[in-house]
Amino acid sequence: MMIRNTQAGHTRSLSLCGALVATAIALGGCNLTGDNLATGTVPDDYRQRHPIAITEGEQSIVVFVGHARGNLTETQRDDVMGLARTWRREGTGAIAIDVPADTSNTRSTQAVYQEIRGVLASTGVPAHAITRRSYHADDPRALPTIRLSYPKMAAVAGPCGVWPSDLGPSIYNPGYSENKQYENFGCATQRNLAAMVANPSDLEQPRTETAAYTPRRSIAFQKYRKGDSTATAYPEADRAKLSDAGK
Repeated sequence: MMIRNTQAGHTRSLSLCGALVATAIALGGCNLTGDNLATGTVPDDYRQRHPIAITEGEQSIVVFVGHARGNLTETQRDDVMGLARTWRREGTGAIAIDVPADTSNTRSTQAVYQEIRGVLASTGVPAHAITRRSYHADDPRALPTIRLSYPKMAAVAGPCGVWPSDLGPSIYNPGYSENKQYENFGCATQRNLAAMVANPSDLEQPRTETAAYTPRRSIAFQKYRKGDSTATAYPEADRAKLSDAGK
């Protein structure tokens, strides 16, 4: 009886050890599966390593004011009007006008400030959307300027140029032999895309569809019912051709 009990206990011990080993293998396999396979802590997808974030940036212009001139130049007036138009389309806050204080051209800057407010009002910017702020120039030699700015939505990515490991084969770069992407890979592409996008919200959701152009659609339907070709014919299209091939 003692021999049988010893053999049974040994068998149960082996079974328990086998179950523990199988569980350890299963748990270890969880780290090797999934959508986010990584080399160390670097994700394989560059969009995860360098995500594009939507934040609030700033759009600004600077107006130089001379000591003896109390009005905007033609170019400066165009700059102010352009800022007002873009504010109506993309601004997320009030337009701030920073006016220098205690300077030698104080009288000129006051006159230019009033003209800037008039230009903004004529372009459709309400009075409550314009705020004035005073500042003291840091460099007394520099010509004090009036600065106009407003907040807007912006897309940002980066920073780029991060090299935590060697790119060549070495003991510090085990991912080289696995043909894995390095940390900085794709950062410039993401950063350029964030800088070029006109409307940052397009990266998150599509825009609402606009209404169809009814007159043109009606003409196409009439041609379709008659059996005519619905293709648009351009009278001067042949002028752009370099040869008569294909006729």
